[in-house]
Amino acid sequence: MLPTDSGSTERSQLLGVRGLRKSFAGHEVLKSIDVNVSRGEVVTLIGPSGSGKTTVLRCLNGLEVPDAGVVDFAGELTVDFSAPVSKQQLAALRDRSAMVFQHYNLFPHKTALENVIEGPVQVQKRSKAEAVKEARELLARVGLEDKEDSYPFELSGGQQQRVGIVRALALRPQLLLFDEPTSALDPELVGDVLTVIKELADEGWTMVVVTHELAFAREVADEVIFMDGGVVVERGHPDTVLRNPREERTRQFVDRLLNPF
Repeated sequence: MLPTDSGSTERSQLLGVRGLRKSFAGHEVLKSIDVNVSRGEVVTLIGPSGSGKTTVLRCLNGLEVPDAGVVDFAGELTVDFSAPVSKQQLAALRDRSAMVFQHYNLFPHKTALENVIEGPVQVQKRSKAEAVKEARELLARVGLEDKEDSYPFELSGGQQQRVGIVRALALRPQLLLFDEPTSALDPELVGDVLTVIKELADEGWTMVVVTHELAFAREVADEVIFMDGGVVVERGHPDTVLRNPREERTRQFVDRLLNPF
């Protein structure tokens, strides 16, 4: 695997997002969102359903085209959505990040190994032999070396999600995006997936993670961003946002998750 370089205490900025806006059918889902992510940093997005968290990820990956805003990758790629963008610009955006989806999104007719090599071979045009070798190493990395010939229906939800993570890693992205990676899992399977993500964070991968797992966010995140109604309500170190939030709306949300009854 090729994690981002986190060896320096002075981390350089990898991602800069300014004024991101997105509407669906006249409803403004994102209202001028700003996000900065340094190399080797983990940023978690928390907030109620419908707050715009997933839309942020999809805009970063080019799966949704924002109505306005600027997305900049280390000055190497800057996309300004206030003007029409080309397919080439969206493709370049996708080349720099990889998404791990809430519901796995594996190809049902392909084995675990075939799912992992699809992107490197078909999109990145890497040799199949190289892609297979790396895919096997990555599957072993997450404890699935004996599942390479299994189809998704033969795997548990946790195993499918770990294949989804491996599929993202195989693309060698600069940025990993996780959209509620444990929300579709049985509770007993959540730990295995969170352990893999934590290990990736420890290795220096740069990540933006949408999650409701506050204990995980507190342990892994460098910054927590609380969103509600399409805006950033509060951001900061997890010890501040999750233990002693400044904003009353943040406090209500955190209390509700930690004390649901």
